Amino acid sequence: MQKIIFLFLCTHYLAISYGQQLDTSKYYKIISPLGLAWDNKQSAENNSPIYLNTPKDKDEGQIWKISLTDNGLYTITNPFVGKAIDNNGSSDETKAELIQWDYNGSNLNQQWRFQVTGTGGVVISHPATKMEIAVRTKDADGSKIGQRKNAYQVWKLVAVETVVPQKIVREKSMLEWENEQLFAVNKEEGHVTFYPFPSIGKLKEDPYFEFPWIFPKSSRVQSLNGKWKFNWVKEPNLRPMSFYKEGFSTAAWQEITVPSNWEMEGYGTPIYTNITYPFKNEPPFILPQKGYTNEQEINPVGSYKRQFTLDENWEGKRIYVHFDGVYSGMYVWVNGHKVGYSEGANNDAEFEISKYVRKGTNTIAVQVFRWTDASYIEDQDMFRLSGIHRDVYLVARPEEHIRDWRLSSRFLTTDLSRVELSSQAIFARDSSIAPADQQLVLTMLDASGKLVARAQAGPKGDADSKVLVVDNPHLWSAEDPYLYTLLLSTLDAKGNEQEVLMQKYGFRSIQIAGGRVLINGKKVFFKGVNRHDIHPRFGKAVPVETMLQDVRMMKQNNINTIRTSHYPNSSKMYAMYDYFGLYVMDEADLENHGNHGIANNPDWIPAFNDRIRRMIQRDRNHPAVIFWSLGNEGSDGENFRAAAKVARELDPGRVIHYEGKNEIADIDSHMYPSLERMEQFDKEGDPQKPYFLCEYAHAMGNAVGNLKEYWDYIENNSQRLIGGCIWDWVDQGLNKPGRPADEYYYGGDFGDKPNDGDFSNNGLTTPDRRVTAKLLEVKKIYQNVAIKGIAPEQGTFSIHNKYNFTNLNAFHLIWQLLEEGKVIASGQVPALNLKPGDSAKITLPLAKYVQQGKEYLVNFSLELAADKSWATKGAVLAAEQIQLRARTYPKTIALTAVEPIRYEAHGNNIHVMGNRFHVIFSSERGTMTSFQYDGVEMIEDQQGPALNWYRAINNDKYTDLNYYTTEWEKTKFSFAFDSAKRSIRFELGNKFTVRAESTFEISTVTRYTLYGNGVLDIETQFSKPIDEQLIRRLGLRMQLTPSLNRANWYGRGPFENYRDRKDASFIGLYHADVDDFLAEHYVRSQSTGNREDLRWLEVHDGAGHGFRVRSFGDLSFSLLPFTDQQLWESKHDFRLKEIRQNKVYLSLDCFQQGLGNASCGPLPLERYRLPNSATLGFSFRIEPLKLP
Repeated sequence: MQKIIFLFLCTHYLAISYGQQLDTSKYYKIISPLGLAWDNKQSAENNSPIYLNTPKDKDEGQIWKISLTDNGLYTITNPFVGKAIDNNGSSDETKAELIQWDYNGSNLNQQWRFQVTGTGGVVISHPATKMEIAVRTKDADGSKIGQRKNAYQVWKLVAVETVVPQKIVREKSMLEWENEQLFAVNKEEGHVTFYPFPSIGKLKEDPYFEFPWIFPKSSRVQSLNGKWKFNWVKEPNLRPMSFYKEGFSTAAWQEITVPSNWEMEGYGTPIYTNITYPFKNEPPFILPQKGYTNEQEINPVGSYKRQFTLDENWEGKRIYVHFDGVYSGMYVWVNGHKVGYSEGANNDAEFEISKYVRKGTNTIAVQVFRWTDASYIEDQDMFRLSGIHRDVYLVARPEEHIRDWRLSSRFLTTDLSRVELSSQAIFARDSSIAPADQQLVLTMLDASGKLVARAQAGPKGDADSKVLVVDNPHLWSAEDPYLYTLLLSTLDAKGNEQEVLMQKYGFRSIQIAGGRVLINGKKVFFKGVNRHDIHPRFGKAVPVETMLQDVRMMKQNNINTIRTSHYPNSSKMYAMYDYFGLYVMDEADLENHGNHGIANNPDWIPAFNDRIRRMIQRDRNHPAVIFWSLGNEGSDGENFRAAAKVARELDPGRVIHYEGKNEIADIDSHMYPSLERMEQFDKEGDPQKPYFLCEYAHAMGNAVGNLKEYWDYIENNSQRLIGGCIWDWVDQGLNKPGRPADEYYYGGDFGDKPNDGDFSNNGLTTPDRRVTAKLLEVKKIYQNVAIKGIAPEQGTFSIHNKYNFTNLNAFHLIWQLLEEGKVIASGQVPALNLKPGDSAKITLPLAKYVQQGKEYLVNFSLELAADKSWATKGAVLAAEQIQLRARTYPKTIALTAVEPIRYEAHGNNIHVMGNRFHVIFSSERGTMTSFQYDGVEMIEDQQGPALNWYRAINNDKYTDLNYYTTEWEKTKFSFAFDSAKRSIRFELGNKFTVRAESTFEISTVTRYTLYGNGVLDIETQFSKPIDEQLIRRLGLRMQLTPSLNRANWYGRGPFENYRDRKDASFIGLYHADVDDFLAEHYVRSQSTGNREDLRWLEVHDGAGHGFRVRSFGDLSFSLLPFTDQQLWESKHDFRLKEIRQNKVYLSLDCFQQGLGNASCGPLPLERYRLPNSATLGFSFRIEPLKLP
C-alpha cells in the first residue's frame, strides 16, 4: 500500500524548508518542474537508464530511498530492486546519462550532494564532476535523465507511504550448481597440456610433433569427439534423472556433435547480453526473471551419452577423461557410476575413471546445466551459449606417472647469452613411489631436430627436478618465435621407454624497467586486439581451421598481441601463439559485471582463486604468455587481491594485469580513454609502472577513427604507455540453424530477452573473417617501418626500422612513382641491412620524371623476401605514400572557347540547351531536375542535387540515428546569362526543416554555372545550427539513371575511408561498380562506402555514357544502390537484397564527420568533427566524359 502525501498548500507539495535536513526515514518520488517522476521502469538491471514518466500510484519504479553517508553526502536507491542512482563514471556531459547500479555506499559514483533551495526544491549534484542531475533534452514523458554542468535543475521531493517487502533470505543450496563454494567434485588438479606417447619414435611420426595444435594419433589418447546421444529440457525438474544408468535406452534421443553449442544445433535460445544477467540477479541461485527468456527456459539441461571401447593395451593403466571446456556446469558418470562435477566453462576439467572402466564397451554420460552459480562470474559481453564446446578425450597413463611438468628458465648473463632451464616433473599424488631403478630423461632438441642437451636421473620422490644450461640460446619473440622441443621420457630398469611427454618451449626474458615492459631486453609496444571465441555456424566451438585463420590474419596485419578476452582460449591456440608468434595477455574466466558485490563477498574467494590457479597451471609453459590478467570488469573488489596473491605465488615471473584494480597489478590499465585522458594519466602516474589500454578503439560497425593519433602519442611521446588491445577482433554474428551461411544475426534476433542488440558486432573482421577497411587501417597504423620524406622532389627519404628483433634485410622495399594517379616509374630499393631501431636514407631517381602542373606521389611497400609460416613471399607488411607535388584543380572555363547556349521557359521549368546537352531547372522545386549529355539522361525521377544531412553508423552513441522528416521550402530562385550568352548562372536557395525531437533548420544556397560546352560548375553553401548534435554530414545527393552504376576515380581507395580513417587508403586511380561500395557488409547495415580526397570521378554505364565530377577542394563521395536511411532501417546486411530496387544514388559531401570510437569511447577528435561555424561550403564541376 502506498499513497502520495500531498502537503504543498498553494501549488503542489509542501516544500522542505531551507536548511532542513532531509528526512531519510521516508520514501520519496522525485518530481520534475512539469510534474513528472523519476522512473526506472521497475528494471532490476545494472546500467538501466532513469526516465521521466507520469507519476503513478503504487508504481515501484518511482519510489526512492534517500540515505545519508558517513561523509555527509546522500545515496538514492530504489528499495524494490536494490539499485542506486549512479553517475555512470563520467564527467563528460555529452555521455553523462544517469543510470542505476548495484548499491554500494562507498562507491563515489553513487554519492550526491542535495542543496535545498529557497522555494523548497532540491538541486542534486555530484561533488566530483560538478554536474547537476537534469533532464537531458526536455521535461517530457519518456525522456531520459542525465547530468549537466550549470544546469541548476530543481526537483521536488514528494514523500510517499509504501511497503517494501523484506528480501527473501534463501538457505545455501547443497546443489553444486547453486553453491558458489562447490565448483569441483573429484576433479583433478590442473596441469600443463600434454598428450602421452609410448615412445619418442611414435611421437616424431605424429603430425602433432611439429604442429602441436593437431590432435595426436597416440595409442595412449582416445578422442570422444563426434556423435553423442542428446536430450534437452527447459529446466532441471524435467531432466532425465536416471539416464546415466547402463540399462537406460537412448534410442529415441537425437544425436548431437561434440564439441558444439546446443543452441547452434537448434536447442534453446542464444542470448546476447553485455552486462545484464539472463536470469534473476540473486546469486548464487538460478531463478526465472519476469520478461526474460529464462522465464520459459528457466535453466536448460543437456544430457549427453555415448559408448567407447578401450584399447586392449590400456589394461593396467590409469585412465582419465579430459574436458577442455563446458558451459556452464556438468556431472559425469561412467558405466553408471557417478564420477564428479565441474564448473569453469573455459578451464580444463579432468577426472580419473580407472576404477569405473572395464574391458570392451563402456558408457559415459554427461549432464550439463546451462546456468550455474558460475554463470555469475562468467558474465562476459558475448552470446551466451551452452554445452560441451571443446574437445573431450581419454588418456591412459602408467600406474606411476607424471601429473604435471613445470618449466622455467633463468638467464645467467645480462646479455642473455647463457640460460638455465629448470624442469620439474610432479608425480601423481596417490601413486606409489617409483622403483629406485626407474629413470627420467629430459631431452632438448632445436628447431631442426638436432640434440641440444640431455639429462638423466633417478626419481627423488614426489617431484623430480632437472637443470639444463644452454649457451647462446636462440631467443623467442613474437617476431622470431623460435621453439625448442623438450621431451620427458620415463624409462624402466632396462631402459625401455614407458611414456614420453612433449613441450614446445621458447627462451625469452620479461622485465619491467623505466615504465616499460621489456622482452629480451627490448622495449616492446604491444599492438593488440581482444578476441572472443566465436564462429557464425558453430558458436564457441571454434574449428581449428578458424583458429589458424585468426592467428595468421593477425600476423598478416601487424598485430603482435592478443588478449584472450575474457577467458582462457583452447589450449590449441596457445600452441599456435607460440609457433606463429603472438604476445598473449592470458585472461582468467572471471567477470561479475552484472553484480560487482560478488567481488567483495569472501564466500566467492575459492571460486576466484580456482580460476586463476587453473589458468596458470595449464598455460605457464607457453613462452607466448607475457601477462596474466585476473579477469574483466568485475569491480575493484577485494577478491581480486586474493587472486593476485595466488598468481604471484604460482608464477612470479610474469606481469599481472587487472584493469579494475590497478593497485594490485604490475601495470596500470584503462579502457577507452580519450587522447587527453590517456596523455594525462601517462604523465601523472607512477613513472616506473607501465600503462596499458586493455580496451580501446571500439570497432563496432563503421568505426576505428583517429587510431593514428593514439599511436603517434604511444610510440613517439609517451612516458610509460606500452600499447593496447582494440575491442575487438571479430563480429559476434551468428547463423540461425537451417538458414544460409551468409545471414548473420545479433541480439534480439533469436527472441532472446534481455539483449543488447547489435552491440555484439565490434570486430575488425566479419563473422566469416573477411579483410575489412578497419583491419587494413589497423595494419597501416601498427606497421613497424616508418618512411618519411626528406626532400621528396629530389627523391630523398628516410626509413626507420621499428621492429625489435627483425633486420629489414628480411624484406624487399618496392617503390612506385605516380603522376596524376598513374604509375610512370617503379623499382626496388637495394637490399636494406637495417638493424632494429636504426634509420637510413633512401635516394630514388625521381627528379627526372617530375614536371610542373601535375600531382606526383610516391608509394612504398615493404614485402616479405621469403615465405613465413603465416604468409607467403611478397606479402606486404608496411606501406607509405608521400606527396611530391600538390594536387591540381580545374581551370577556369574560357567563355570565348565555348558555344552560345539556348534558353526556354516551360511553366515552372527552365530549359538550358547546347549542342550536346540539355539541362532543366525547376523554379517550383528549387533544384536541377534533368541533365542530359548526348541525349542520355543522367538524373532519375527528377532527383537532382539536394541536401543530404543524414548519416547512421551504430558506433556513434552520441547521435540520434533516426531519420526525421525533412520539410523543404524554396527561398530563392534566380538566373542570369553572361553578356555573350555563353554561360548561365542559377542561384537557388532552400530551407530544410528537420522535424527531430528538437526541430532545427539547415539553409542552402547553390549556384550553378552552366557553360556552352556542357560544363557545369556547382557551388553550395550550407548554414547549419551551431552545436546541432544530429548532423554528421553536409552534402548533396542525387539519384542517377540506373545504368550509371560504375565509377572510375582519382582519390583515396580502393576500399572505403573516412576523414579520420584514411591512412591505409592511398590516393590513386581506382574503379568499382555500385555493389563494390557495399563491400564492408556491416552485419548491422548502416552508412558505408565513402571515399575521401576526391580529385575527379567518372560515373558511367560501361558504354561511354556518363559524366565526370572534378573537385575544387575537399570532397568525398559514395555511389550506392540505397540511401543511408534505407541502409539503417534494413537493420541487417542480408536483408538489403530483399528491399533492393534498380536505383543508384551519388553522394557528394562537403564534410563528413570522422568516425571516432564513440560507441564505447570518446567522440571523434575536434578536428574531425563538423566545425561550429555557421556556414560551410564546397564546389565541384560536372562535365561530359568527352569534352567537345
